[in-house]
Amino acid sequence: MSTATTASVSTHILDTSIGRPAEGVAISLTARSGSDAEWVPLGGSKTDPDGRCKDLPALPEGTTHVRLDFETETYFLNKHSASKKSETEAEAQQDAPRVRDSGAFFPEVAITFAVVPGEHFHVPLLLNPFGYSVYRGS
Repeated sequence: MSTATTASVSTHILDTSIGRPAEGVAISLTARSGSDAEWVPLGGSKTDPDGRCKDLPALPEGTTHVRLDFETETYFLNKHSASKKSETEAEAQQDAPRVRDSGAFFPEVAITFAVVPGEHFHVPLLLNPFGYSVYRGS
């Protein structure tokens, strides 16, 4: 006899502009039980040096939809100010485009997806200052 358990969620971020994990990105998690239900904030975390967020809050029983909000603007602003010198060198070597003053074209990324009880949902974010993509990982 098996009972359905709640779904679980994990994520990680790779900064494809530098080919490395994105450390220190704030992520918030919200959930709802049905398409007409209100979104309930569950909490959040930040990515570790491997770009992983291992301590997202558990989903409540009955969750059908989840939203991950990634604070990308702060990440790129911090990265941009810390690497201004190396960016100039990279532009000279690779003719790379300059990052805008805001640090990112997308100041935040919100990913909403459906979940089913008993399954784990890993949602990786591939990120750069001018675009992103996500997929259901394993």
